[in-house]
Amino acid sequence: MSRDAGDIAADDVAVDAVQSEWAAVLDALERDLTTTVVSASDATAPATPPTAAEVPDATAWTEPTTLGPVPRALVGRASRLLAAQRDRLEELETERRQTLEHLGALRQVAATDEPRGSVYLDASA
Repeated sequence: MSRDAGDIAADDVAVDAVQSEWAAVLDALERDLTTTVVSASDATAPATPPTAAEVPDATAWTEPTTLGPVPRALVGRASRLLAAQRDRLEELETERRQTLEHLGALRQVAATDEPRGSVYLDASA
């Protein structure tokens, strides 16, 4: 039994729709990854509060359950994104460890400070 042109065209439209939806999901993940990398590189810049558009969404990501598997045409892109996310996770873990080390050093310095007496003298009394 052969399929007619209408069935094949409908399948092509469905495949294109799924691919477009997966491309939008990957776009959003890539944008979030880029935002975290850019904000980390700006860490030495003067502190200015970010706009709402610049703050990445901190909610936990859940995989889309209605899209099915990633289309074959997007597997390479998804794999590269996963590798970039893993690299960024390693960078964040390194930065976290360095921050904890710095905080520990600051606490050790603060612990050696001797308590001081009053700094000001009330001469009006």
